[in-house]
Amino acid sequence: MPARLSIDGESQSFEEQTLGTDFYKSDSGVVALKIDGELRDLATDLASLDGATVEAVRIDSPDGLNILRHSTTHVLAQAVQQIFPQAHLGVGPFIEDGFYYDFGNIDAVTPELLKDLEKRMKRIVKENQRFVRREISEDAAREEEKDQPYKLELIETKGSGSDTASVEVGHGGLTMYDNVNRKGETVWTDLCRGPHLPSTKYIGNGFALTRASAAYWKGDQNNDQLQRIYGTAWPSKDELDAYQTRIKEAERRDHRRLGQEMDLFSFPEEIGSGLAVFHPKGGIIRMEMEEYSRQRHVQAGYDFVCTPHITKGQLFETSGHLSWYKDGMFPPMHVDEERDADGNITRQGQDYYLKPMNCPMHSLIYRSRGRSYRDLPLRLFEFGTVYRYEKSGVVHGLTRGRGFTQDDAHIYTTREQMREELSSTLTFILSLLQDFGLDDFYLEMSTRDPHKMIGDNALWDEAEETLEEVAKASGLELVPDPEGAAFYGPKISVQARDAIGRTWQMSTVQLDFNLPERFGLEYTAADGSRQRPVMIHRALFGSVERFMAVLLENYAGAFPAWLSPVQARLVPVAEAFNGYCEEVAAKLREHGVRAEVDESDDRFGKKIRNAAKEKIPFVLIAGGEDAEAGAVSFRYRDGSQENGVRIESAVEHIERVIRERRNKPEEEKLEADL
Repeated sequence: MPARLSIDGESQSFEEQTLGTDFYKSDSGVVALKIDGELRDLATDLASLDGATVEAVRIDSPDGLNILRHSTTHVLAQAVQQIFPQAHLGVGPFIEDGFYYDFGNIDAVTPELLKDLEKRMKRIVKENQRFVRREISEDAAREEEKDQPYKLELIETKGSGSDTASVEVGHGGLTMYDNVNRKGETVWTDLCRGPHLPSTKYIGNGFALTRASAAYWKGDQNNDQLQRIYGTAWPSKDELDAYQTRIKEAERRDHRRLGQEMDLFSFPEEIGSGLAVFHPKGGIIRMEMEEYSRQRHVQAGYDFVCTPHITKGQLFETSGHLSWYKDGMFPPMHVDEERDADGNITRQGQDYYLKPMNCPMHSLIYRSRGRSYRDLPLRLFEFGTVYRYEKSGVVHGLTRGRGFTQDDAHIYTTREQMREELSSTLTFILSLLQDFGLDDFYLEMSTRDPHKMIGDNALWDEAEETLEEVAKASGLELVPDPEGAAFYGPKISVQARDAIGRTWQMSTVQLDFNLPERFGLEYTAADGSRQRPVMIHRALFGSVERFMAVLLENYAGAFPAWLSPVQARLVPVAEAFNGYCEEVAAKLREHGVRAEVDESDDRFGKKIRNAAKEKIPFVLIAGGEDAEAGAVSFRYRDGSQENGVRIESAVEHIERVIRERRNKPEEEKLEADL
């Protein structure tokens, strides 16, 4: 009987062996197959798939890019073993925009070695080696990999749940991939689950090695230290060039470099890794962010609260954090017991923890008195500083710290109100992000991890269904994130794209039926019964520090006028006009504008360059003609200039741009009637 199956939505039948490589031989963009949702090599026999649903996987699709990048890691590993035949192979997964491979028993990786490896990889690609999959028994795999200690460990841990093992070992059994040359000879082999490209020619010249670093086997500092080589791969050289251009632009926008250049913040070694201090100019930006957020929250009906930085460990036992999140918390501080003059214990010893979350304390505020359905929804909000014991390898400027301030809110509502409250919360979040100049969003839906959750499945079902309904009703694209939820409830994450197209996770909204249960929270319903509220966790900025970093990189340091530490700088063309500039600056300050006069000894041209380097929104120049006419000249950040602008018009325009929170550079320019 012929095999009947659906291929790309069309019914097909096959009476004899037909490989996917033959079926798609006229379409070089197809590199793999998705069979009933599972990725497989293109060289799969379609005649063996009776009843299956088959989809082509193109090289420029997300799955295709991952396969391209993983295949390129095999070429890299082959090149490494050409130089270091005794190299111990670790794992070589794809990652966002690229790949890496870990190696033991090789020399330190230098820039010169990376260049040599790239040349060797290009030769391997040109050889058009086929990636050939074969199944293998565990005993045979051990024999083949007897000189590879890390591969042997992966063989032993197959099926144990090891994330690292699952990268390289197929779930259905062990598989090897051989690189076969045109003569049919196997020139290299690796233990891997695949799938891979049909051959190395599909890699083309759209790849590059980017850097190297030290890494621990399986990410455990107690294991061997390895050399990790990173790279990137794209379907074409043009796409590689575009990516490298984006990377250079991202480096130019790096908030750590800009923060130092603009004197916004620093990370003193004396304080510790991941703990920032904000300088006066950075403090102004932070103040503006927080003040505007407070204003919007008051308008939206939130109540402000304040909670301490440390608490007894019992609180986090109640919430579940000590069971599920202890590795992310700083070690406890033990407070010894206290005794009176007679030696009697008046207080037992206690362990205190720096808080990693604000939600348990907000629940105590809710529980501090009786609540009625008339009190709900109750929206509690604070700028609460939290502390998390991040590993040193993941600490990254303001975007990943060990101490940071969350604009944290917890909303307590009835079951009947929760959909409307979730919808209005999401609308509020998007509106506030747009006020800061971000307007390109999609949503990510994180659902339960069955191995890391509290509460019963029925409540999780209801929570996930409710969140999904709200997310879809927003009209934004919704991307699934299976098993990405926190232990107490599912969440929606707002993902925002910045000025150069990068995606940042911004705000989160979590629906929680479990913590109200653990804290025994109740309210009196209209019928007099005692009911359990629903809890919504919501962080809008995520953290103030991280949000500032995102804005700093989005604007490349050129903050909108309303956020800029210095909003206007007066530059006299000569010292004789310092007094006139001070008069103009005083008028601006009267209207709440942060204005200053450059009275330094620098030459006029240097003063202009300094203002440009500091990304001042409005540079006002004044000389003799200006003083006589009661005017100034406007110089904008793009270098354009408007001359002879009356002081009153200048003050009015700057004040209006700031008050209206205009975020685009073109909106900062003088209106035609001025």
